[in-house]
Amino acid sequence: MVKPSPNPPESKPDTPARELHLKSTTPHTPSTMFLIAPNIKTEDLLAHACESLASASVMASDFATFLDGPQRSTLLGIQQVIMLADLAVNRALDNLDPQG
Repeated sequence: MVKPSPNPPESKPDTPARELHLKSTTPHTPSTMFLIAPNIKTEDLLAHACESLASASVMASDFATFLDGPQRSTLLGIQQVIMLADLAVNRALDNLDPQG
């Protein structure tokens, strides 16, 4: 029996793991196009992140009202991840400056 397509090229089974290892040991150099001033206080950074996450949550929720089916479910799942990140940032703010 003749096969309609050729066999895929053979690859070493450990190649992806080796590439992953090489990628994880290579230092990451962030872009300097958008740079946050190094003297900004952690509390200010967290407060800004909290506001940004809250805005992203509202935008995702508003946009989800225009979608149906799986796309709506996906976007609401993304909104939930945003809300969880917002909660984590708020907890970090509370840990820095308890209002107690």
